[in-house]
Amino acid sequence: MNPVFLLVAILLPILGSLPVLLVRFKSRKAMTVYVETVVLATSMLVWGILAKRPQEAVPVVKFVNNLSLSLRLDGCGMVFSGLISFLWPLATLYAFEYMKKERRERFFFTFFTVTYGITLGISFAEDMLTMYFFYELLTLVTVPLVLHTLTREAVLASRKYLYYSLGGAAFAFIGLVFLMIYGTTLNFTYGGVLSPEAMEQNADTLLFVYVLAFLGFGVKAAVCPFNSWLPQAGVAPTPVTALLHAVAVVKAGAFAIIRLTFYGFGPEFLSGTWAQNLVMAVVIFTVIYGCSRAVKETHLKRRLAYSTISNLSYILFGVTIMTPLGLLGAFLHMVFHAVIKIAAFFCAGAITYRTGKQYVHELDGLGRRMPAVFAVFTVSALGLMGVPGTCGFISKWYLANAVVMSDNRMAYVGIGALLISALLTAIYMMTIVVRGFFVRGSETADGQQAHQDPNWLMLLPLVLFAAFILVSGLAPDGLIRFLERVAAGGM
Repeated sequence: MNPVFLLVAILLPILGSLPVLLVRFKSRKAMTVYVETVVLATSMLVWGILAKRPQEAVPVVKFVNNLSLSLRLDGCGMVFSGLISFLWPLATLYAFEYMKKERRERFFFTFFTVTYGITLGISFAEDMLTMYFFYELLTLVTVPLVLHTLTREAVLASRKYLYYSLGGAAFAFIGLVFLMIYGTTLNFTYGGVLSPEAMEQNADTLLFVYVLAFLGFGVKAAVCPFNSWLPQAGVAPTPVTALLHAVAVVKAGAFAIIRLTFYGFGPEFLSGTWAQNLVMAVVIFTVIYGCSRAVKETHLKRRLAYSTISNLSYILFGVTIMTPLGLLGAFLHMVFHAVIKIAAFFCAGAITYRTGKQYVHELDGLGRRMPAVFAVFTVSALGLMGVPGTCGFISKWYLANAVVMSDNRMAYVGIGALLISALLTAIYMMTIVVRGFFVRGSETADGQQAHQDPNWLMLLPLVLFAAFILVSGLAPDGLIRFLERVAAGGM
């Protein structure tokens, strides 16, 4: 396939979003059909690119000294682009129903669609400079989504998100500069790009810069102590928080750290150093911190947000093991957690949409009134806990296997953290399930059940997500074989 289609896939949702804001559609239905058409056409184009991956790069903008913005799809980019192209059309479908009760729909769907194109830019980037460019754009186009409701809480949340993201990007930029100076190229190269002379003569400086860049990109991946923006961003509409917490922003942070570690500084240079132990200690602490706060949190969406903080560091834990098997576990959890968590957030959004309830103690008896929503939430809870038969078990198994094979003492501490996290996850997720199905709730005056499951626009994505959690947990072999090749640098 012609590599120029990489650029077309990025521009299609960006330019296609403009009529949503500028054109007066005859009806809301016409607007929603147009938006879904643009998003689905983009996903179909991405799927075609994945099926016939172009081998060449496509330059976009040429700067001085061989610096340019250019696009190229490798195995790592295939993982991220495949994930978002699967989730975005379903998230858009869900948003059509959810946003009926919200104001400024056209403004919302404009930025919602633009974000798709920018996220594809991150996954299609050929080098660190291009990825950094789209990474910064992602911050700018998602701030209006966090700000959408224009409440005081939304203003404070969007401001905090912007400050944290720009601050983190500044630290990440330091890593980009040092790779530019001491690397043989800025193009992503499996195994790293640092020159042998630089690794020998400037080892400690480069390790320090790696830690700075790791923490800089880690802001979007919500590592401690830079994660407080994520729960606060839950004031945004649920389709936004689901994408922020499951796909676009947080996974972009994890994806950037994968690029930085395996395609920038290189695992061979980093393994066994104080820098590896330091970043691994940070993510292990974040795993425990996130799930501990989730147990304490009573607000439903914020509880899921703290859960996201914990599970993102599962991915980073796999990265910091710095072996192909660890990277395989990271890829698996990146994919599986995205589906599990977007399903959980969409269930929470459906509950709020139908009932207005936002706190865990308000969910008593709702499982019998909204059986489909709570059934999907139960599946997502089991997947997040890592119960055998769900995809969450597969990724955690491979992470544990990577630790045993790595012979890294710090990594064994991480295994303990994963076990503690599994217990706490069972507590904060199954509490919701038990309250929904087994605790008797209040009824209306006439004894009738007041709330029902939402319509098919919300239910279809939920059912597909639940099916994916179960099917990929029972038959993951094809996906694992593909990700093994990517993690080994074979694509």
